[in-house]
Amino acid sequence: MNSARLTRRRWLAGVAGAICWGGAYRGFAEEPTSAALAPAAISGDPRNPENWAETFTLTVGGPGADIQGFTDLAVQSAVDSVAARGGGTVRLTPGVFTLRNAVTLRSGVFLKGSGEATVLVKAPMVRTALAANADWYSQELTLADASGFPPGTGLCIEGKQPHSGARVVVKRTVLARDGNRVLLDRAPRENFWVDLDPVVSSLFPLVTAENARHLRIESLILDGNREQNGPLDGNYAGCLWFQDCADIVIRDVTARNYNGDGISWQICHDVVVERCRTLDNTMLGMHPGSGSQRPVIRECEAAGNSIGLFFCWGVQFGLVEQCDIHDNADTGISIGHRDHGNTIRGCRIRNNGKQGILFRAERGKDFTATANTIESCHFTDNGDEQGAAVEITGQTEGNRFVRNIFEETRGAAKRVAIRLAAESGEQHLEKNRFRGFHKEIERAENR
Repeated sequence: MNSARLTRRRWLAGVAGAICWGGAYRGFAEEPTSAALAPAAISGDPRNPENWAETFTLTVGGPGADIQGFTDLAVQSAVDSVAARGGGTVRLTPGVFTLRNAVTLRSGVFLKGSGEATVLVKAPMVRTALAANADWYSQELTLADASGFPPGTGLCIEGKQPHSGARVVVKRTVLARDGNRVLLDRAPRENFWVDLDPVVSSLFPLVTAENARHLRIESLILDGNREQNGPLDGNYAGCLWFQDCADIVIRDVTARNYNGDGISWQICHDVVVERCRTLDNTMLGMHPGSGSQRPVIRECEAAGNSIGLFFCWGVQFGLVEQCDIHDNADTGISIGHRDHGNTIRGCRIRNNGKQGILFRAERGKDFTATANTIESCHFTDNGDEQGAAVEITGQTEGNRFVRNIFEETRGAAKRVAIRLAAESGEQHLEKNRFRGFHKEIERAENR
């Protein structure tokens, strides 16, 4: 079957593309023909040109570096110095940097390594119990054993909200220590009471930022050392983790072995991830978080994670292009809650444990993903003997599948290329090719 249309009325095939490309990815105008028309730096313009031959740069690491040392303190000192001067580059020499706290980027700072020769690795986790109640306004904690939390350590408090029982996670830095008492950089702003068994761990993202703009991270390896660290999910951490930021470029970075996510960003807009690898993280390889607009993920690899690429809530007008998403334990790509107008194009999606792409059921029709386009992708050997390359659940409707190749090389068994829930709505399928499946398209029966 080369084409199938699961609709009784014509669905406007160009809706997603028109929305997505109507202005989401336009940057500067074409190269000017006259030097007099070239863009110039203007005060307050967030799109000032960046192609300066020389910028303010501090080097960190080995002999000859401006700041010598392979620690988070050395890197953070350079970041803060560059930011204080209005922005520039922190360049890391070859070597292994051991982190006992996150490197926190500031607006306008470019963190650049020396390729695969620069590795940032998380130190082994230390964990202890909270020994005394801490109220939301308290800036100090009493720990059962504070020996593993010297000043400067990144610290994570995990517990339950006393009144609702909801999970609570707070990240802070130790400023001072006296016996088993530690002073935090900020009060937790949550109640942590010992009868609910809160724990304190040295867990943190390796590189992070909050409420910052114009960030660049390039040419390095981030290693989460998962074997010696407990889990912390992508709402709070990852090899790279950003919250409420905008205009981030992550290029030629490997994020691996984190006991959580590889690269996660929450309510961050215009994030570009290019030529990156997210490998062997226990949770999500790449996690465009809730509300993130216009993410671009291009020429990346996501392998050995639980889910390769997870669209969280309300991720819209994104582009995933020429990526290799394979051998993830659960799903290659998961998309759902109000994730609209995204394009997944020219990707290889192969050998994932449950599905190549899952469209999540969510709470009902108004919450499902729609107006997304899956185009020119190659699906190979996803799911088990009863699995599907694409699984569309719940009342999901209004997505396009155009010129994709669906291939099954392991034998037909009961494998399906595209499986639709009984309650799912209309989808648009055009010029797709299918090989080796028990069924090309299957709609579940109403129960």
